[in-house]
Amino acid sequence: MTDTSLLKDNNFFRFFSGQILSTFAFQMLSVGIGWQMYDLTGSALSLGLVGLAQFLPQLLLTLVVGHIADQYNRLTIILACRALMALTVLTLAIGNLYHQMTPHLIYGCAIALGISRSFEMPALQALVPNLVPSNRLASAMALMASAREAMVIAGPAIGGFIYLLGPDVLYASSTLCFVLSGLFLYRLHYNHTVKAKAPVTLTYLLGGLTYIRRNPVVMGSISLDMFAVLLGGATALLPIVAKDILETGPWGLGILRSAPALGAVVMSIYLARRPLKRNVGKIMLRAVAIFGVATIVFGLSTNLYLSVFALFMLGMADMISVVIRSTLVQLETPDEMRGRVSAANSIFIGSSNQLGEFESGATAALFGTVPAIVIGGVGTLVVVGIWTFIFPSLAQRDTMEAHITNKANTSTK
Repeated sequence: MTDTSLLKDNNFFRFFSGQILSTFAFQMLSVGIGWQMYDLTGSALSLGLVGLAQFLPQLLLTLVVGHIADQYNRLTIILACRALMALTVLTLAIGNLYHQMTPHLIYGCAIALGISRSFEMPALQALVPNLVPSNRLASAMALMASAREAMVIAGPAIGGFIYLLGPDVLYASSTLCFVLSGLFLYRLHYNHTVKAKAPVTLTYLLGGLTYIRRNPVVMGSISLDMFAVLLGGATALLPIVAKDILETGPWGLGILRSAPALGAVVMSIYLARRPLKRNVGKIMLRAVAIFGVATIVFGLSTNLYLSVFALFMLGMADMISVVIRSTLVQLETPDEMRGRVSAANSIFIGSSNQLGEFESGATAALFGTVPAIVIGGVGTLVVVGIWTFIFPSLAQRDTMEAHITNKANTSTK
């Protein structure tokens, strides 16, 4: 049975469809907000502040949202967040319809979106293991990743065309997708287990970070992925590479931007049909090493086709790492802690993306674009070598479910 048969499960299909619609809505929305903010202000800094406005709530609310996801009905949390997203985007649509759009309104809506995503992400990640068997979690993660990357490619492109009809039409379309997403999830069958409310202490709130630090497999996989993205963030420099090195136009930049996502889609489809069964630790380390090598090749390339191929391989390698990390984190974490651990994991990954862009820009300013990219790729390879020695339990990890199996065997003795 192929693992895409997960979609034949009505419950998982509802969840899957809801996530596709939500991701598609957000990707369309990002095009509209970015374009309109720049149209209103003509300031690149304003664009950066929009991203910061969405990221800061996630950073500031990390401890709170993890606690909420562990103590309350995760599906209810997600539905409430989808409702807030729909209302926020509807506000943008009405603002455009009545010609009341201002940068301050966009910033306010960006903050509201950041708050809703802060609460939604830990609940979403913690909910997935409650919907599929543990031995099919890796396939579910790959399938979800495949859909997400496909929407990353399709969403901005379709959103750009819809924007030609007017920003109010784009925001209305995004609102509709968020509403439909909520309706799919509303029909989801999820049995929430009522837990005894834990006292809200600092120790409890920090439980996710503490658990990650004490679990070498979780800590190793999260930190390896984080440093790979932090050091190998070559995509932040794509506009410079396209214009100054490859001497291509906007169309070439578009191809370069889509290449990693296309590679990720291809690999995620493959992993959904043929999930990894053995040597997952070594495969993850090798995938990150390939990510580093692909980054170096991209940095040294002066040919558009070679650059696209390097980015395609980079996306494929990154997807392997993402699927293994996501699956290991969920399987290694007890259900009562998944919200807090997922919240902490989101900060690790979100921070690496933001800091990775800053690191690439700062290094490029100091040493030049090509040296910056190559240094990042070499740094990624160095991290792989170091992590192999300081996290031997990750390097030696055989199957995704090893920890659970061992616990089960121990409990029967």
